[in-house]
Amino acid sequence: MNLNPTRALAIAAGLVMPLAGETSHVVTPKDMARFWVKVAAPDSNGCWLWTGKVNRYGYGDFGLRKRLVKAHRFAYTVTRGPIPDGLVLDHLCRVRHCVNPAHLEAVTQRENTLRGDAPSARRARLTHCPQGHPYSKANTYVTSRNERKCRACHRIRQRAYKAVLRAKETTK
Repeated sequence: MNLNPTRALAIAAGLVMPLAGETSHVVTPKDMARFWVKVAAPDSNGCWLWTGKVNRYGYGDFGLRKRLVKAHRFAYTVTRGPIPDGLVLDHLCRVRHCVNPAHLEAVTQRENTLRGDAPSARRARLTHCPQGHPYSKANTYVTSRNERKCRACHRIRQRAYKAVLRAKETTK
């Protein structure tokens, strides 16, 4: 592939923004100007809030070659370089429309999920079952629905169930 000098410099500088599909876009000074005009001055938390289009999930969207890219991904890519393969960006500030690269960290999807506040993340952080038994390797099993269960509680439930069955047998 024969690259023109501008594209070669942009690639060397990491200023190539991946787009949907297998395409990419060399970030131009015009793109940079259009982007940074939509970023507000830092707030009290140091967040650089995106003032452009925000999607229904709270993330900023930025138009690039008739495609939308996430504003925080664009900011990270042009200031810190490409996002490593297999990693996603985590907002350390928990503000989804923040584009401050210092507030973004490239992590695995699993790590990003566990750091969040979704029900799955809250359950994953639990160290004990509702009855107080530890979720240790020996006391925990995973169901076919990928749910963590306490072996001690399961034994208690099984004993109670079998006692009910025995009581029914003796009353017949």
